Amino acid sequence: MGARAVFAMVAIVGAVFTATAASARELVPFEGRVSPGTIVIKTGERRLYYVRGDGTALRYRVAVGKPGKQWFGEARIDGKYVRPAWAPPAEVKRDNPRLPDVIPGGAANNPMGARALTLDLDEYAIHGTNRPSSIGTYASYGCIRMLNEDIVDLYEQVSVGTRVVVER
Repeated sequence: MGARAVFAMVAIVGAVFTATAASARELVPFEGRVSPGTIVIKTGERRLYYVRGDGTALRYRVAVGKPGKQWFGEARIDGKYVRPAWAPPAEVKRDNPRLPDVIPGGAANNPMGARALTLDLDEYAIHGTNRPSSIGTYASYGCIRMLNEDIVDLYEQVSVGTRVVVER
């Protein structure tokens, strides 16, 4: 099943977003063997890099998968959503059976935050969070969490088809 079906994303046009946490992004030198416009996630650093064409990248602090829940490799963004609804994947629901089948977009308990970039790889996404204190930690079932202010910034810069590389 694709990420769109799993996450049951719903775009809410015209949503008002107010950042509640300071941004974690910074412009840094970046030397890598990837094309400009690629997202590189280094799980050991708990950092996401959006590679620019001038030898730099925007670097964001992120939360990554817990030990045993991480994945590595390549994917592509296959969807962009504003204040998405969330349907817990089977593994999450099994571990937390009290979760509802769907949490509406914008709800305080919705873990997807202000934006989501779904990936064409299983049930994973790069998304905002309702738990900003988790940023910089190993916290998820494999998704990449960003501060809401930072996912809004990244969302505006990428498009469907953007390459995502996840490294250790």
